Amino acid sequence: MLFADSALRWLEVILKERFGYKFDLVQYSNTLILKLSGFQGEIKFDRLQEVFHQSSSDFPCHQWNASSDGYAAPIEEKLPAPTEIDLPTPLIEETKFSAVIHYDILGLVYWMLTRLEEVGRTDLDDHQRFPATSSHAYHHAYLERPIVDEWLIILGQVIQRVWPQLVLRRHEFSIKVSHDVDRPSRYGFRPFKPLVRAMVGDVVKNRNIRGALIAPWVRFNSRQRLHWADPFNTFDWLMDVSEANNLKSAFYFICGRTHPIKDADYEPEHPAIRNLIRRIHERGHEIGLHPSYSTFQKPDLIKQEAERLKRICAEEGIQQSQWGGRMHYLRWEHPTTLRAWADAGMSYESTMGYADRPGFRCGTCFEYPAFDPVAMEQVQLRVRPLIAMEASVLSPQYLGLEQAAAIQKFKDLKESCAKVGGQFVLLWHNSELYHKSSRDVYSEILGSTRC
Repeated sequence: MLFADSALRWLEVILKERFGYKFDLVQYSNTLILKLSGFQGEIKFDRLQEVFHQSSSDFPCHQWNASSDGYAAPIEEKLPAPTEIDLPTPLIEETKFSAVIHYDILGLVYWMLTRLEEVGRTDLDDHQRFPATSSHAYHHAYLERPIVDEWLIILGQVIQRVWPQLVLRRHEFSIKVSHDVDRPSRYGFRPFKPLVRAMVGDVVKNRNIRGALIAPWVRFNSRQRLHWADPFNTFDWLMDVSEANNLKSAFYFICGRTHPIKDADYEPEHPAIRNLIRRIHERGHEIGLHPSYSTFQKPDLIKQEAERLKRICAEEGIQQSQWGGRMHYLRWEHPTTLRAWADAGMSYESTMGYADRPGFRCGTCFEYPAFDPVAMEQVQLRVRPLIAMEASVLSPQYLGLEQAAAIQKFKDLKESCAKVGGQFVLLWHNSELYHKSSRDVYSEILGSTRC
């Protein structure tokens, strides 16, 4: 048997969220059958693949032409099909009350959504992250395709042919914007020597003499609230842009210090940070957690930092229906970090995007319930995949695109999300908007909530 019973029950939840019906999945040897209680008919997957139950990136990927079998692909006519075996023709065969799909769609869904590919990997980057460049999706050029969503749309078409009386759930495209608050202020929390270094950097590297001149003034006047002239204090501008586009921003705060350099220089209890948190909440936006650098392998620390954030919010009279966030530097060890977020009582997490490339790390732009592929059990946590971070596209360390090409890259990803009715989840740090050109890019990407 390839699928554990717990995995099948989890896949049934995925299918219900996607299509609106409680389908039953039954496994016989190398065959998986999808049924619907009270209705005649079935859909059979007769070529289940072992590779979708392994932590591996080393296997082929084929292409399937949807229109050649009479199906409508949502993005491009050819769909990437990770597979160990050749694809037969036709790929999908129909009879009056049933269909046979000769491709392991649900195996692909399981492998991508559980991130089984990443378990136990040692080909990590300098921050101990599994990089995009090690992934199957990158090596086979489908990282910028939501292939799970594309294949589920094909499955939806098969479902409607087998059960034409069903009205499947429709999904509306949306945008989720979030901001990791690594540096809320350029000058406000710096001790004397780091402040001087920042001033020298403004003059030598950035040719920003005005910034150097105002730095001491901003530092002195940031005791109760962030100074309006601080170049990293872009919070009101971000909220203005979100509100103009009928969006709600999520701001994720660091609540610990586990690395002397890579973590924040502020404490969340500082009066200026409390003032900022209150202002964000009063304007109807979201507060979330950004665990410190060395916590990704330490569940107890993530829990402590989550409790610290919730305590501060409670002291400020802030209540939220859900609590979420993202790991600092997108550091992640699977499934250790996943379980840590659940154990900390968080509602969702949004780390699942790559730092070195934008795209669909989980193969989807839909939020979904988490599953631990090691313990083989569903986890009380929602995964909200990250599609794009500004640094992944703009930073010379990664893609390093110029303004026009960067805007097009973000818009292409956004359009792909729209075509499958998913969520375009965008991360843009507040500290990366101090140049007008960056603000122009950000504003144009959002534009409106529609493509």
